[in-house]
Amino acid sequence: MKMNKKYTHLFFDLDNTLWDFETNARRAMFAAFGKFGTDHQNVEFDNFFEVYSKHNLSLWLGYRNNTISKKNLIRQRFQMTFDELNISGIDPEVMNAFYLGEMAEQTCLKPGVNEILNFLKGKNYSMFIITNGFKEVQFKKMENTGLDKFFQKVFISEEIKVSKPGYEIFEYAIKSSNARKANSLMIGDDWETDILGAVGFGIDAVYIRPDDFEPQNNSPEKVISGKKVYFIKELNELRFIL
Repeated sequence: MKMNKKYTHLFFDLDNTLWDFETNARRAMFAAFGKFGTDHQNVEFDNFFEVYSKHNLSLWLGYRNNTISKKNLIRQRFQMTFDELNISGIDPEVMNAFYLGEMAEQTCLKPGVNEILNFLKGKNYSMFIITNGFKEVQFKKMENTGLDKFFQKVFISEEIKVSKPGYEIFEYAIKSSNARKANSLMIGDDWETDILGAVGFGIDAVYIRPDDFEPQNNSPEKVISGKKVYFIKELNELRFIL
């Protein structure tokens, strides 16, 4: 099989692009919720998970922008949830550690992941991961799901000290992979961190768009800042690009 002549190196986001973050996070939190007896404090799981997710998202934005440390993030996302729901008697850091351990054990992938990665591997693309996240969890996610066999290197924001959409994390990944910007393609589900981050650095990108996102003029691709951005609904559509 021949590759698309333009691209040789493919850089994938991990969470919600390959690894089903929404499903896995909910399952891991359900285990933590039961483990720590949270359900005995007149709090329903759905409410707990909704409040936690709200605080977690806000704190991750701060972490990405270097306004909050990892230590404060992992403590405050549970402590703020406890405070809002009047939950007492639980150490937020202990619950967080259990939750992260459960997260790493979850193996639900987005639809068609193994099929498309096998397809791309068969076409001899060089494939890599660029992810925002904690190293102790991200590597285990890949090992436990078998994703690790598809990728040559994994670039994690915590190790590189820069989160997507920062220019530096893309630059580090490209240089470390011996790739050329003109032959590199970023694939992800987050418009700001994955797509605008890649385009801002100077490489083309594939946006796995949500159901309610409609590309301008229904075009399957567009040019942003001189870089091509492809729009797809599911990973299997990469076959038509690569």
